[in-house]
Amino acid sequence: MSDDIQVLGREGVALATENKVLRNTYAMLGMTMIPTVIGAVVGINMNFAWMMASSPIMVFIGIFAAVYGMTWLIAKNANNAAGVWLLFAFTFIMGVLLGPILQYALNLSNGAQLIGLAAGGTAISFLTLAGVASNTKRDFSFMGKFLTIGFVVIIAAILANFFFKIPALSLTISAVVVLLMAGYILYEINQIVRGGQTNYIMATMSIYMSLHNMFTNLLHLLMAFMGGDD
Repeated sequence: MSDDIQVLGREGVALATENKVLRNTYAMLGMTMIPTVIGAVVGINMNFAWMMASSPIMVFIGIFAAVYGMTWLIAKNANNAAGVWLLFAFTFIMGVLLGPILQYALNLSNGAQLIGLAAGGTAISFLTLAGVASNTKRDFSFMGKFLTIGFVVIIAAILANFFFKIPALSLTISAVVVLLMAGYILYEINQIVRGGQTNYIMATMSIYMSLHNMFTNLLHLLMAFMGGDD
């Protein structure tokens, strides 16, 4: 009898921990939208065209280094308060990096509507996936390898298309990225619920990146198929 009580006690503690990580992740995710929006406003007013025209390869390398440098710093500080502030700085930078696609969208006659549609589609997708991942008894850990392989393939395709600039490939990449990011959100939230992810800073960063990529690629698809004349 005492063994049963101990088991139930451990399960209760584990469940409380998982719920706390999930609550903290959602709360932090909501807070990251503030620096993202501020960064996006800054990005909209920056002259990215001049930077890309002067040295597109160096800009690409610089962005890549900044993003992955920040993710490394956040991972190193995920267990202390510095991790939170680094996460906010990171989301501000990611907001700034929305500048080019938002500038392009706002030059379209229906650009504001497309941005709203992309944001709404991303939000609805997140809420749906979060609901499924939080309430299902199924373990989605098997998706980890497939998602990693998919990520590597997408990175290779993006690098190739950076040089070849094939419109059809660009749209295909965007469509695949949207689906891949949906898989990442489902996987990450399910990992939190099942106790596989216990650090809310790392969980927030992972889900945030998925939402950021889903939004930008969904907006790219909407502009391609529904964009009005500028």
